[in-house]
Amino acid sequence: MNLTEDMIRHVVSQVLAEVGRIPAVGTGNSSPKTVSVTGVGARGIFQSVDSAVAAARVAFLELSKRPISDRKRIIDHIRRISISQAEELGRMEMLETQIGRLDHKIDKLRTLGERTPGVEFLRSEVFSGDHGLAVIEHAPFGVIGAITPVTHSLPTITGNAVSMIAGGNTVVVNPHPSGKRVAVEGVRRFNEAIASDIGIDNLICVIAEPTLESAQELFDHRDIALICVTGGPAVARAAMQCGKRAIVAGPGNPPVVVDETADLARAARCIIDGASYDNNLLCIAEKEVFVVDSVFDSLLAELRSAGAVQLKSDQIERLTAKAISDMSDGSRKKQVAAKEFVGKDAAVLAQAAGVSVPADTRLLFGETLHTHPFVTVEQMMPFVPFVRCRNVDEAIELAKHYEHGFRHTAIIHSTNVRNMTRMGRIMDTTLFVKNGPCFASLGLGGEGYLSFSIATPTGEGVTTPLTFTRQRRCSMIDELCILGSA
Repeated sequence: MNLTEDMIRHVVSQVLAEVGRIPAVGTGNSSPKTVSVTGVGARGIFQSVDSAVAAARVAFLELSKRPISDRKRIIDHIRRISISQAEELGRMEMLETQIGRLDHKIDKLRTLGERTPGVEFLRSEVFSGDHGLAVIEHAPFGVIGAITPVTHSLPTITGNAVSMIAGGNTVVVNPHPSGKRVAVEGVRRFNEAIASDIGIDNLICVIAEPTLESAQELFDHRDIALICVTGGPAVARAAMQCGKRAIVAGPGNPPVVVDETADLARAARCIIDGASYDNNLLCIAEKEVFVVDSVFDSLLAELRSAGAVQLKSDQIERLTAKAISDMSDGSRKKQVAAKEFVGKDAAVLAQAAGVSVPADTRLLFGETLHTHPFVTVEQMMPFVPFVRCRNVDEAIELAKHYEHGFRHTAIIHSTNVRNMTRMGRIMDTTLFVKNGPCFASLGLGGEGYLSFSIATPTGEGVTTPLTFTRQRRCSMIDELCILGSA
């Protein structure tokens, strides 16, 4: 560390210590001292963006001195808490947000703890030849500013924290206001365990009372090196226009195509499993299904046999009138999912449609035209529209149109390799699932690693620790390299 950084670190530490937010630390290279500080400003909990970023900057400078093995210990604490306290924290999130399914809230925290990639993803590339040696390393950005959604408040923070810290960064989170309490509690627990073991507090910081204004402050802050956003179209656009490098996990409207060669019983089970997971809150979840006419009625019969409940056309219209609303978007109006129905149980949607279903019903479905609002809108509810198509070509064409160019996720059920290959090429989505539920694309029932930040607009895809690093090339030239290795 150079003298200027040392002085900045000392001044920031002293100022924050004076207001009781974090302990003062010296200007030398001694290990930080662990102290017990409670309340706002300790264990990552801050009221203002400035104080949170300052604390995260101090934590980053301390982390920069530590070996990668310490990062692994830090991540192990996050994993342990995410797994062992999943039920308590999942209940807390469900109670606060009132959307989704409790069992899936718990499941998300456990699987993130188990499957999110860590320091093992860091790897160096080496080039050796007559002219010397070059090593490509992965360096951290510094303090990352993160915006997280209400749909997966603590799970998104958990997964991001693991990847970001594995890459050597610290993070300041502006959570969705409707998921702020569980975000604060989760961050407090993570930091408490980390500080007790490693001696560094505030590796993960959270704004206790997040607002749109605090999100903008985070975007604009000079000490935020990178922005990571998980959310809808508006926040995605704001992140990409903020003037900083941004990793943006934007919206999706994932279509499903079922052709005449599909295993219909399997397709029905997969659609139910994927579309009902956490009441369809996942951005990767099956939102609308385009089915070849020759197997349309048979597929619907399989859905009914598997426990999904079919709504009649008049019931669908009653539900639509309540669950889809108009919203002004500048000079035009657009249709959006009504907040009071997002992530609610299928039984709640059925009641709005004028029908009674068993309380444990996982999914509602029904036949609609391709222009229906439930097809065009990313509804995030456990009702899925099914559209009858003349053939697979029409089904793929409609899937392409109603995915809206997000290039997020698409799914096909087929045993025809040509159809699968053609759809994959035409859709050009970040995630493409063949003959499985949507979450197989994240390694749940399929292969691969897990993250709830899937950067589609900016192209990074399913994020990993490498997503949050910069490449640094270290070169040793000619004779010096030879002498050094002699």
